[in-house]
Amino acid sequence: MVMGRIKFLFFAGMMMLNLKTFAGLNEDAAKALIRRVVPEAADRFEVAEIPQENGKDVFEVESSGGRIILRGSSGVSVASALHYYLKEYCHCSITWNGTNLQLPDPLPAVEKKVHKVTPYTYRYYINYCTFNYTMAWWNWDRWQREIDWMAMNGINMPLALTGEEAVWQEVYKELGFSDEDLKSFFSGPAYFAWLWMGNLDGWGGPLPQHWIDTHKALQKKILAQERALGMKPVLPAFTGHVPPSFRKKFPQARLKKTNWGVGFNDVYILDPEDPLFETIGRKFIEAQTREYGTDHLYSADTFNENVPPTNDSTFLDAMSKKVYHSMALADPEAVWVMQGWMFSYNARFWHAPQIRALLNAVPDDHVIVLDLWSESHPVWNRTEGYYGKPWIWNMLHNFGGNISLFGRMRHVASDPAMALHDPESGNMVGIGLTPEAIEQNPALYELMADNIWRSDIIDLNDWLPAYARRRYGAADDSINEAWKILENTVYSGGITEGGPESIVAGRPTFEKNTAWVNTGLTYDPKALLRAWDLFIQAADRLGGSDGFRYDLVDLTRQVLANYATPLQQKFSAAFRRKDVKSFNQYSRQFLELIDDMDELLATRSDFLLGSWLADARSWGVTEAEKDIYEFNARDLITLWGGKNCPLHEYACRQWSGLLKGFYRPRWNAFFQYAGKCLAGRRDVDMRSFDAQIREWEWKWVNSHEEYPTAAKGDAVAAAKALYQKYRKTIEASYH
Repeated sequence: MVMGRIKFLFFAGMMMLNLKTFAGLNEDAAKALIRRVVPEAADRFEVAEIPQENGKDVFEVESSGGRIILRGSSGVSVASALHYYLKEYCHCSITWNGTNLQLPDPLPAVEKKVHKVTPYTYRYYINYCTFNYTMAWWNWDRWQREIDWMAMNGINMPLALTGEEAVWQEVYKELGFSDEDLKSFFSGPAYFAWLWMGNLDGWGGPLPQHWIDTHKALQKKILAQERALGMKPVLPAFTGHVPPSFRKKFPQARLKKTNWGVGFNDVYILDPEDPLFETIGRKFIEAQTREYGTDHLYSADTFNENVPPTNDSTFLDAMSKKVYHSMALADPEAVWVMQGWMFSYNARFWHAPQIRALLNAVPDDHVIVLDLWSESHPVWNRTEGYYGKPWIWNMLHNFGGNISLFGRMRHVASDPAMALHDPESGNMVGIGLTPEAIEQNPALYELMADNIWRSDIIDLNDWLPAYARRRYGAADDSINEAWKILENTVYSGGITEGGPESIVAGRPTFEKNTAWVNTGLTYDPKALLRAWDLFIQAADRLGGSDGFRYDLVDLTRQVLANYATPLQQKFSAAFRRKDVKSFNQYSRQFLELIDDMDELLATRSDFLLGSWLADARSWGVTEAEKDIYEFNARDLITLWGGKNCPLHEYACRQWSGLLKGFYRPRWNAFFQYAGKCLAGRRDVDMRSFDAQIREWEWKWVNSHEEYPTAAKGDAVAAAKALYQKYRKTIEASYH
């Protein structure tokens, strides 16, 4: 009874806090969102405010006087009401990769008022890495579209890291650091996530002042829009990472070196016991609040992919107290939003005593833990729900921005609701999406977001046909069959770091896998061919849908990407048996496959290297600045770091331009070298070849040739042509 009373008081306290934190509707902001989303029909919607229920957001949809009334407890609630109406009554779809907004005229009436209450106080969004793998070059227009997407999908707690370099510049200059001192600290824009998480310094720099100034202004617009819609952005806090020049400025400071272990120099971490730690932590929060305001939510990750110096619980408790206290000195209402990634990534270190020590050092109502990878590697279920701390269930899903068709769809449909109702889940206060990159696998993200306004398990037998109808503009039995196949193949993924990649993207090899390119499939690739058949057969019926065209291209890409492995193994086997004719034949076919994939992907703007590079260069005001940003953009998705970086291909992409301009030349060089070895009856020296190809890769990363920024060709025609060319050959390869 005593424990039950304590738990009740805790929830009551949280409820009071949440009612204060998340209440209110800005009608002007909600109406402006409606005008952006459905400009031609905006005057047919009305907006009204209703109160939260038990501290939770609410929305309603109702017809009255020929108009659609959208009521909500916040701008996010009203946006969610609009989205619900568009999906359920107009059968429309809004995704990153294809949108269907063909509204019926007149708008369908709502026969019975819809009333929805979310079971989740917090709906979190974005991973540190997302800001670089996807968002690095976004301008305000792109950010505004994403904020609208967040609101329509119920997000009220977005991570907001844009423009942080301006705050750090202010803080360190106040401490006596010069621009020259900070040159070795600030990374290039594509690497900010790992700078802020304490993994690296300076890589991809020097950072131009123009970037710092423009992104401070951009962050203010982002935060203003998010807050106007009722979101409470999470801003960063200090975790101890200091510039390399810090040891010279403060020679008595207690510093420790740490190394990420992937080819970058050591970074310096200020000991939390050093008095400067709280001083800098307070100064940072104060400076950040002056520039950006605060909603009292702060992200701080003390050991991101780095192991603490000791597993002593006393040390971890003291360190955690210091990190929290540095926030609370500047903001007594501070809530530490802690990524739980380290508990999964370094599970051999983080056992119950260590996790308890880190968490229990912070008051319960001043910390929220993000269970970052709940759909595959949940930590909540082995920590008694984070030992009573408030925590959020998240789908991580994507690593590095790879675009494989992949996901654990059944887990995403069922696990959030199961956790919510599990007595062992403790204080599960939210749900969220924490992908390393977005703008891929739109079905999985819409499925995940649909959990936000419900507390029951989603039945995929109902959900998938409804999704396909919205996305393609019509119900289609054969497409429903195709999606069932997709559910049971690509979307029944294993417990892996994202989806399987194509050997095409790997540094040339005779092996099936290389570095971060793992081609292992958790499904029968032959089974995917039936889904391809069905999509091709439906192309004439559904080809007018933008979402269908994207999915047709993406599915065709996946089939061809899978086929690259058996084809690669054919030329590998031919080389080993000294069969020159077969080696040359299969090598030519492999290069032709790359060309065909490139031409297919060129039909969709979603898959263009040229856009990524042009967006990067657009931020520069001088050629030197443009070149820095282009280097960042090229390097991140290829080598990741220097020419010998072990992370090469971690962020590989199957993009038009990258296939033909980077992957193909590598493979072509390999075939020429291996062919000469075969003709000369000598073995391939892979170490020597790798050294040569690394030099070529480094030249490409530092080059400036342009790639197309506009799609060309017809997606349906291109997919049909490749189907005719490859369908029988691919099936035969799997026998």
